[in-house]
Amino acid sequence: MKLTRRKLVAGTALAALATQFPVRMALAQDKQVLFSFPQDFTKIYTFVTSEYSQGQRDYISLVNGRGGINGYKIVAEVSDHANDQPRAIEAYERAKSQGAVLIDPLSTPVARALVPRVLEDKINMITAFSGRSDAADGTVFPYVLPMSPNYWTQAGLLVDYFKQQDGGSLQGKTICFVHIDTPFGKEPLPIFENLAAREGFTFKAFPYTPPGNDQSAIWPQVRRARPDWTVFWGAAVGQTVALTEAVRNGLDMSRVSSSVWLSESDMDVVGRDQTVGVMKVEPCASGRDPKVIQDILAEVVGKGQGAGPEDKVGTSYYNYGVMMAALMLEGVRRATEIAPDGPVTGDWLNAGLTSITDFTAEGLIPPTTVTPEDHQGGGMGRIARWNGEKFEPATDWYQANQDVVWEQIHKYSAEFKATGK
Repeated sequence: MKLTRRKLVAGTALAALATQFPVRMALAQDKQVLFSFPQDFTKIYTFVTSEYSQGQRDYISLVNGRGGINGYKIVAEVSDHANDQPRAIEAYERAKSQGAVLIDPLSTPVARALVPRVLEDKINMITAFSGRSDAADGTVFPYVLPMSPNYWTQAGLLVDYFKQQDGGSLQGKTICFVHIDTPFGKEPLPIFENLAAREGFTFKAFPYTPPGNDQSAIWPQVRRARPDWTVFWGAAVGQTVALTEAVRNGLDMSRVSSSVWLSESDMDVVGRDQTVGVMKVEPCASGRDPKVIQDILAEVVGKGQGAGPEDKVGTSYYNYGVMMAALMLEGVRRATEIAPDGPVTGDWLNAGLTSITDFTAEGLIPPTTVTPEDHQGGGMGRIARWNGEKFEPATDWYQANQDVVWEQIHKYSAEFKATGK
């Protein structure tokens, strides 16, 4: 059997150069569903990609190892686009020519560049915690599926939590927002601004130049603003620098929060004890307690078939990858029930993905329902706090301020429909 570097049925532990991708060919007679995972392993999103991809591949290995889904095996093509749009487009076109019915680029600029192509080609693009927040509107973006709390929803969850903690009112309070000065960093601004008007709090934004290595001029300004709550919104080095500066400037960690982009490794950089109390939005459970993570440890990692270091299993970003792979494969399961004999096309998978109902991946994620109209999946998440060793839930799964979120979704999706931008 001839091996190729690009294709794999996740589940075989074989290093492939520096990327360490497992490689295995599916048997020719197997019914296959081809996914394409061109992601950034080497440039911008390296802080998340390796763990996210590891979680994705381990979950696919788990399911394939159990015989697949109603006779179908999942085949994944993993490559490195290095957050370079021409390279990502090349990877996309290659995947399309090979029959891929799903792509997950895990990059906001790449996802935005690919939107017109996937809409024309009817290939499902997953934009978990990335891409366009208005892609939640499935009537305008039928083949773009966040299937996760978008950035607007995350901002809405945080404001609601702050309000709960302050006795049910934010009137007269101050929320400071420290963010990277990019489209990703600016994404939550309209939600904060609209909620400030509705809830009566003062909102102050402090942008910093990418990538965020130097924020020393920003945080003294935040301190002088005497915030009741502070949100920092960046990625990679920008997050650890922000958290370091927040500590240095004496901010109360129990009143500081991030989006989903905060991990155990960030705590290690800044100091596990110094950051006790800091919060983040959590889209799925972290740690090794969830049943599906226990199953991966027993049936994949325990058999020497893990896609990466065992000590990364159960980290936040690893579990994000498991979360999204579980949703993708639930879409396949639904598609096989709707049309058992296919044909395996983007439309076939789309019908499955948009019929996911109250799916929890055995307790890993909040109940998620994806419809042709709502590609976000319901907008549920929870707030988690760092206790010095791990992130522990501070709330149950909930949704908040979805009226404001969907007002923005419809506003910007209508603009895209009219202009293509």
